[in-house]
Amino acid sequence: MPNDKKITVSKNGPYLVSGSVPLAIQDIGVDDKGLSIQWVKGKDFPASESFALCRCGHSKNKPFCDGTHKRIGFDGTETASHETVLQQAEVMDGPTMQLADAEVLCAYARFCDPNGRIWNQVGHTDNPRVRGHFIKQAGDCPSGRLLAIDKADGKVVEPELPQSISVVEDPANGCSGSLWARGGIEMTGADGKVYEVRNRMTLCRCGRSENKPFCNGAHAADPKFRDGIG
Repeated sequence: MPNDKKITVSKNGPYLVSGSVPLAIQDIGVDDKGLSIQWVKGKDFPASESFALCRCGHSKNKPFCDGTHKRIGFDGTETASHETVLQQAEVMDGPTMQLADAEVLCAYARFCDPNGRIWNQVGHTDNPRVRGHFIKQAGDCPSGRLLAIDKADGKVVEPELPQSISVVEDPANGCSGSLWARGGIEMTGADGKVYEVRNRMTLCRCGRSENKPFCNGAHAADPKFRDGIG
């Protein structure tokens, strides 16, 4: 079946989404220590065959575009690499698993932190309990910065995610996060070049990322980005 769900990055404007992509809020859920441990689904937005999502961070109708980018002269110049995640990543080797880490894609969701941090786990993935934590935490990383690779077959272990977009909210950190595109939605830049089709990627919606169109965690810096909808 052809993939008709697409995202197009418009020049200095919004993300143009087509193909009836489901849109919903997802909160970062934390434990009693404040560590990110789960995704908590929030409200669904009304279904639409196509829509435009704010990229400048100043729309009064977030997460949708209201044309404010034109009034403020938003510079949405794309600076992200078109290399694959694995081409951009450093790879750490463990007994049964490897960890590919493309730090430039970090969206500051912090699922890497529990259980002694994922970078300390890779060397102990011959322990079934550690391996389970390792795979889950890598898979919960919304940006796909972290990839768990099974050394037995060399394949990336990915969660099954529906083709959808999540509007990330981070209540524990007091801010609104990225747009989380899931399930392998094709994204084309304003220059017509298609980015690597990935199961997980996070797109900037505060307008401040230095790795546009991808999120680099700038929403969490002061002043924190808040959209008022979460």
